[in-house]
Amino acid sequence: MTLRTLSYSPTSQNQRVSSYTVGSDEQPYFYNSEVLLSDSEKNSLIQAAYRQVFHEQHMLESYRQPFLESQFRANQITTQDFILGLATSDAFRRLNYESNNNYRFAEICIQRILGREVFNDREKIAWSIVIATLGIASFINALIGSEEYQEVFGDSIVPYQRSRILPSQAQGRLPFARMARYDRRDRPDLVTNRDANTAGTMANLGDVGSGLLITVLMLLIAAAIAIVAGSAASLPPV
Repeated sequence: MTLRTLSYSPTSQNQRVSSYTVGSDEQPYFYNSEVLLSDSEKNSLIQAAYRQVFHEQHMLESYRQPFLESQFRANQITTQDFILGLATSDAFRRLNYESNNNYRFAEICIQRILGREVFNDREKIAWSIVIATLGIASFINALIGSEEYQEVFGDSIVPYQRSRILPSQAQGRLPFARMARYDRRDRPDLVTNRDANTAGTMANLGDVGSGLLITVLMLLIAAAIAIVAGSAASLPPV
């Protein structure tokens, strides 16, 4: 039985307020296919779509989707269709879904497809239920077909990270983590106090164990030397 999708509300309204900031180098560049694009511009848009969806610093040939690219270059599909094809590809599934749980996968897809952080844990749980009951393809289709995606990106704009510049703050939001498995296992500075105490305890135990091992080895070496010396003393003089 399919569970009913949980309702959730944003913890902040910043994503729904139009920006009044002056454009600068920190503002994202919009890749828009609404205008007639040249071949080089189409290539740039395709590369931007790969960077946004896969979040890889260097694209590998095994990630590429040549059939989707040819359809887009021939104007047979829209930018939205291209994003949908990338997000439902086997390569995206292997890199992101198979290496994470549903909560983390929902967070990754919201960042890369909707261009924002999750509002709260309730939103993360709600979408993880959709993944568990309807599958990955239905989840991706729900994100791209959502009212939020259509209002912000439509069928012609490549998704991007929104609202990086924060008013009255010296530093804006950092870019989204590019690695799918990018948490306390990979970043020591993300470890909580509880984890730090546990790690410290394990390190102390390791130090004690190393000390005992060295002591035992030294005793064994001393015993071996004593045995050799005793054997040499018992031999008759030449």
